[in-house]
Amino acid sequence: MLSAVRRANLYLNLFGFSKVPLIWLCRPKILAIDDQHVEVKIPLRRRTKNHLNSMYFGALAVGADLAGGFLAMSKAQEQGERISLAFKGVSAEFLKRPEGDVHFVCHDGPLIDEMLRMTLETGERINRDVKITALCPSVNGEEPMAEFSLTLSIKKAAQKQAA
Repeated sequence: MLSAVRRANLYLNLFGFSKVPLIWLCRPKILAIDDQHVEVKIPLRRRTKNHLNSMYFGALAVGADLAGGFLAMSKAQEQGERISLAFKGVSAEFLKRPEGDVHFVCHDGPLIDEMLRMTLETGERINRDVKITALCPSVNGEEPMAEFSLTLSIKKAAQKQAA
């Protein structure tokens, strides 16, 4: 039996390769996932670097997207529900150049639980801001490199009609 983290990484690789190849190219890895939080790592490699040898803005956006969205998708899957998920807004504050592998952490599990409960009860689209912190532990310890606020928008997916 696969652990929750290994199962999540398998799903992430499959999803990235088949649905959003840019995610797959960044080679993200889920380091930890539970009901409260998720931690995703994007390695600093040739494909994720900018000309200053720090992580490129686009790769940082991919990491924030994954940390904010993966927790919602996995929680919905655990409940056996299909949801439509998108981000309606994004704001970021870049504090320092990340010059190593970047860890993206989201601790908004309880907020996402509430969003799922509301959309499953009402069928309405629910929008809330989730917070993601980007860290570079190998170089800067627990000092934040960037802070993201993403407006997560979820709605219960329509049921497929039988043919």
